[in-house]
Amino acid sequence: MTAVLEVSGLKTHFFTHAGVVKAVDGVDFSVRKGEVMGLVGESGSGKSITGFSIIGLIDQPGRIVDGAIRFNGEDIAGAPEETLKSIRGNRISMIFQDPMMTLNPVLRIDTQMMEAILAHEAVPKKEAWERCRDALGLVGIPSPEERLRAYPHQLSGGMRQRVSIAIAFLNKPDLIIADEPTTALDVTIQAQIIYEAQKLTKQTGTAMIWITHDLAVVAGLADRISVMYAGKIVEQGETDDIIDRPLHPYTVGLLGSVPTANNRGERLFQIEGMTPNMLALPEGCAFSPRCGFASDACQVPPPVEQVASRELRCYHPQSQVAAE
Repeated sequence: MTAVLEVSGLKTHFFTHAGVVKAVDGVDFSVRKGEVMGLVGESGSGKSITGFSIIGLIDQPGRIVDGAIRFNGEDIAGAPEETLKSIRGNRISMIFQDPMMTLNPVLRIDTQMMEAILAHEAVPKKEAWERCRDALGLVGIPSPEERLRAYPHQLSGGMRQRVSIAIAFLNKPDLIIADEPTTALDVTIQAQIIYEAQKLTKQTGTAMIWITHDLAVVAGLADRISVMYAGKIVEQGETDDIIDRPLHPYTVGLLGSVPTANNRGERLFQIEGMTPNMLALPEGCAFSPRCGFASDACQVPPPVEQVASRELRCYHPQSQVAAE
């Protein structure tokens, strides 16, 4: 199946007075139609900047310095702003962590949703309003006609995030980038929103990149997972493979940090140390100062290799699969 999005060699750097921050440093992945890809990593790993780079929302002092972002075969890395404006909210949508980054607090929901349609299509306002009503119903909002007349502050956090998801799907985009959209919500609402997002991707064929720090969230949502650390993808493959047989020590650590019923009463696993200073990354593998398996070989940046049906940057794969 042809990829909706192909990212190859993407580098997004920030040129500050203190030095160059290589927030995204040679990232490669693709997303197919109807597929959900989980982009996972700690805060500061570069996953959100990857999402912003795709949609063209990198402000100074940052810029894309290298690489290609092919959307439906067309390279949009460094495309003119007018081109990106015609794509944003239409062919590519983004769901933010805070729904108030999407919603204007002084405008009614119907005004904002209809604007998202009318900015890209010349359709009658009545038709636009009906599409907005139907979109709210699709994401499980009760009494959608009443909600359309409300202001954002009159809705709960979970309801506002559902509105944001409805807006993202309004124009039937080819790709949606969801930047930790459930982090601030309670577990019950989180599960409902994940279910709605998964259902909509299957119904519409929309591809989705779900950005999160929580592997437990994407375990039941994503078809494929890319694990990111210090601006690079260190492991990527099918979800079942990553969850059941992680190879990179960082992936093993992320999974070990997830509370489960199996280790009741035991201390959670903890990855030692802190994420590195992006202005002063260590030589070689950026994870080596925190890795219990690091060796002299790790002083040289590990290349991307095909190991056990996935792509991996590591000299010391941790699963028994690697030994088979």
